[in-house]
Amino acid sequence: MNPVSVRVLLVRGMLAGLVAGLLALVVAYLLGEPRVDAAIDFEEAHSHDHGVELVSRSLQSTAGLATGVLIYGVALGGIAALAFCVALGRIGRFGPRATALLVAVGSLLTVYVVPFLKYPANPPSVGEPDTITKRTTLYFLMIALSVLLGVAAVILGKRLAPRLGNWHATVVASAAFVLVTGLAYAFLPAVNEVPKGFPATVLRQFRLAALAVQCTLWAVFGLLFGHLAERVLTPEATPDHRTDTPARPAAPVS
Repeated sequence: MNPVSVRVLLVRGMLAGLVAGLLALVVAYLLGEPRVDAAIDFEEAHSHDHGVELVSRSLQSTAGLATGVLIYGVALGGIAALAFCVALGRIGRFGPRATALLVAVGSLLTVYVVPFLKYPANPPSVGEPDTITKRTTLYFLMIALSVLLGVAAVILGKRLAPRLGNWHATVVASAAFVLVTGLAYAFLPAVNEVPKGFPATVLRQFRLAALAVQCTLWAVFGLLFGHLAERVLTPEATPDHRTDTPARPAAPVS
């Protein structure tokens, strides 16, 4: 992998992240925003201090949402492209498409799903304002642990493969990842700040919408970036019809 290929793949990863962000934006707007509105309505109905609205709700749900999701998609696309460059050829005999899908699935699990199971996404009005710093710190700590444990599981599987075979090494590495992740779940403090009377349906639907956004983002990125990476790394051979041998003159007609 030379520097030129890495730079080209980085650009294509950011482009794939942008396209994935566009589709994730549609999912977020259609599935997530109605639940955000429902949570805001609950908050306004149970709070006497509404404060000053610095940014209108319509702007938040359109331009604000689009800006956040698209920047998020481009940034993660670039980071995932660099992870792809590191993983290609080092995690098995996989081509660019398969490696891109594995990176996307691994990123979804370690960056979002594992932290989500411990600290799920919450809509507005869920959570005390005084604990924002604590909750944010715990969430990013869970992300860091999940990513490190994921990398460690891959390294463990690679080292066990010559002795146990690929299948058994993968099972052992996966079991070790689940075990240590479970210990992290047990030792890290829980955060339960759902206000009394908050609709359970709205909370469940919001969390499912947040999960759907992430699944859309990483699925589209994995498929699209795999296609783009394959075109860069294994370009189709162009048929060359030229020949260095001069053509023979036609035989004279007697």
